[in-house]
Amino acid sequence: EVQLVESGGGLVQAGGSLRLSCAASGFTFENYAIGWFRQAPGKEREGVSCISSGARSTYYTDSVKGRFTISSDNAKNTVYLQMNSLKPEDTAVYYCAAVYSAGRLSLAQAMGIMNADFRSWGQGTQVTVSS
Repeated sequence: EVQLVESGGGLVQAGGSLRLSCAASGFTFENYAIGWFRQAPGKEREGVSCISSGARSTYYTDSVKGRFTISSDNAKNTVYLQMNSLKPEDTAVYYCAAVYSAGRLSLAQAMGIMNADFRSWGQGTQVTVSS
């Protein structure tokens, strides 16, 4: 059973940094693409970043490019989202999700599948950026 647990959220001032963690269990980590999504109150879910199976490629939505960095640690079965230069508009609940890929899915395909399966996501972690 695929299990993902997000952590690392909190309250930070604009310009600050946070590192989110997504701890995975129940599956062969390196065969899965892992994505980060966020949802702010009254707004639609948004795909933030994704790392391919085997960490060969990454994706960032335009609004976080140059500020966020996604990485993975296979030894710890954990994916991280380093968030720098945070802005109030980054305030949201952040979720991580996984989809089996083994290199067969593009990052866009992986993000689409994970987003469609949002009902299986965990509790997420709250990120609040004050101005």
